[in-house]
Amino acid sequence: MNGTDWGALAVNLAVCAATAGAVLLATFAVAVRRGLHRVVDIAWGIAFSAVAAVTWLLSAGHGDGGRRLLVATATVLWGLRLSVHIARRSRGHGEDPRYTDLLDKAPGNRTLYALRTVYLGQAALVWLVSLPVQAASYSSAPLDALAYCGLATWAAGLVFEAVGDHQLARFKADPANRGRIMDQGLWAWTRHPNYFGDSLVWWGLYLLACTAWQPALAVLVSPVLMTLLLTVGSGKRLLEKHMAHRPGYAAYRARTSGFLPLPPRRTARGTPDGTK
Repeated sequence: MNGTDWGALAVNLAVCAATAGAVLLATFAVAVRRGLHRVVDIAWGIAFSAVAAVTWLLSAGHGDGGRRLLVATATVLWGLRLSVHIARRSRGHGEDPRYTDLLDKAPGNRTLYALRTVYLGQAALVWLVSLPVQAASYSSAPLDALAYCGLATWAAGLVFEAVGDHQLARFKADPANRGRIMDQGLWAWTRHPNYFGDSLVWWGLYLLACTAWQPALAVLVSPVLMTLLLTVGSGKRLLEKHMAHRPGYAAYRARTSGFLPLPPRRTARGTPDGTK
């Protein structure tokens, strides 16, 4: 009989909360020592990978082996790729302006404020967003058509995110592009291909947890929350606020979709950038 081992899952939830907290607390110690809070961005993917690995170990004997392995592997691949990319991107750079602005507004001790709002806050988000990974691992249902749809959605998101990141890194590496706005490749179809891909990844992992209506409803908060974080939370909104003053960004924004990939809008006289 297919079903979810809710008792074992409850234990897993507690252990994974501790796991996410441990990763972010260790990151906090590194950040304080280095005086650089941007390292927390590297820990984001690592924390998800740790939760997936712990869940895979604890769920042995409780969930379907194929589903357990698939969801753990998918999460670790996504998390480690993201962490490696962010580590390479941030190498040699100082503090992220987002964290500078946040801590400049800290009421009282800046370090304790960072611990509460950034590190413990992100630990809680990792635990909450990872609910589909945990729930899927405790389902005895074998892989089915919906699970393979989830895998395809995850794969499409990972490719979209990785290709977007690669295109942007290559663009920035060319000195001729200094001061220019990236509007090529996937970036011509959406201003945030990496965020769109990220969202698809978590909707795909959510589908892997939809083995019955109860777990599907219980973990729906995960992809919804991740999508909101990427679009109206700390992702798209803050990045676009930082980019707003850049020459050419207003025109790029006018012709390019903000999230969902769409053909570039044509503005004046049938050209995509409004030139005549």
